[in-house]
Amino acid sequence: MSPTLVLSLIAGYFVVLIIIAYLTSRKATSESFFIANRNAPWYMVAFAMIGTSLSGVTFISIPGMVASQSWSYMAVVLGYTVGYVVIGTVLMPLYYRMRLVSIYTYLEQRFGFWSYKTGALFFLISRAVGAAFRLFLVAGVLQFAVFDQLGVPFAVTVSVSIFLIYLYTFRGGLKTILWTDTFQTMAMLVCVAVSIYLMADELNLGFAGLVKTVKESAMSQVYFSDPKDDKFFWKQFASGAFITIVMTGLDQDLMQKNLSCRNLQDAQKNMFWFTIAIVLVNVFFLSLGVLLYQFAAAKGISLPTNPTTGKVIGDNVFPLLATNHFSLFAGIVFILGIIAVTYASADSALTALTTSFCVDMLVISKYPEAQQKRIRQATHFGFSLVLIVIILIFRAINDQSVITSVFKAAGYTYGPLLGLYSFGIFTSRGLHDKLVLPVCVVAPLLTWFINANSKTWWGYEFGFEILILNGFLTFLGLLAISRARNLELNPVA
Repeated sequence: MSPTLVLSLIAGYFVVLIIIAYLTSRKATSESFFIANRNAPWYMVAFAMIGTSLSGVTFISIPGMVASQSWSYMAVVLGYTVGYVVIGTVLMPLYYRMRLVSIYTYLEQRFGFWSYKTGALFFLISRAVGAAFRLFLVAGVLQFAVFDQLGVPFAVTVSVSIFLIYLYTFRGGLKTILWTDTFQTMAMLVCVAVSIYLMADELNLGFAGLVKTVKESAMSQVYFSDPKDDKFFWKQFASGAFITIVMTGLDQDLMQKNLSCRNLQDAQKNMFWFTIAIVLVNVFFLSLGVLLYQFAAAKGISLPTNPTTGKVIGDNVFPLLATNHFSLFAGIVFILGIIAVTYASADSALTALTTSFCVDMLVISKYPEAQQKRIRQATHFGFSLVLIVIILIFRAINDQSVITSVFKAAGYTYGPLLGLYSFGIFTSRGLHDKLVLPVCVVAPLLTWFINANSKTWWGYEFGFEILILNGFLTFLGLLAISRARNLELNPVA
């Protein structure tokens, strides 16, 4: 696939996004930027959230990890369903009752100023790191497919990618993103379906043969029974539930979309249908992974390996096959798919970072609308630069699957949020507010120390469930600094 063709696809794609942004951002205010004026249709929110939740990590890493992890990730996905039930029945009613713009405002009303700022700070760190990891992946694919051949440095690829996101989001914010993400989710789903169809056709598989091939493959094993195995089913299942609660329910990015619905009932409808959709979409991605390796084996294609370990680099499998061994049409489909799914996640993350920083840190509501506009646009640009720096740092140190990196980072950065919200919802005690930040810093450090030594101490290796340990340690720390609650000062349940 020629660099000129890929650049033309990217240019055309972004022309469409910029047109959508122009049409949807006219007369945009802070309310439309942050919560889309609270009048978004629930079905549109549910559909747009698919692309936001998945990102390029799902598109590349999940199919790529099938050879080493089989379908063990499906246990995580099944755990998601439990997490979404908790979000819909516990967290959403709380957020709608309080009519929140930033969900971290809850912490101020429940515990106080420092708890509020601590929660917002950990979100900003979590989402900035997570968004950068995801963008790192698509920038790497574009570098591999196009810019290496043109001699363009990776730093330039990253900067241009993020500038394009900034260009179509800085005016309309969430009001624009609901439309662009709807378009991008549709593009991503079409691309996945077409990729599966084209590979099945190349392998001479009808629908029944496709299902049989995936089902009978050794790579399709879901249940692993050894508790010490990092693929142990119930460990993965529990991790999925807690990952969902914190990375959706306690995350401004995803909840910002939910809070744009007209009322709680619409938001809960959105969550119900979104849950069904996200499980099915992940089944498609895992099936795609099996087909990728079957295709490579059938065609005798050598897959990219790590020169040190000799292991297949899963994140490079789909890009390599799509851009070098599939038909031109399939390659075009792949490029459009990876662009669609990654930018659907990244544009939403950038807007959520801007929202949280403006609302939680700068208290933007105290300024007149004209000044609010200048502040949020400057903040939007600032976080664009932050993402570029994090991506470049990650490129220098990454040595594992990006999906693994994302969830490991989430385990350390979202754990304090899990502890804070759990303590607020499930206990009636107050906190010595000024001690909350130290507790939320110490808990991840203790988690890291335990994780580093657990294999030596107990022969046990933590996986994604590191998040649960971190949240539990935070909860214990908060319990240690708790006090009888003054209901007059903290009336929120």
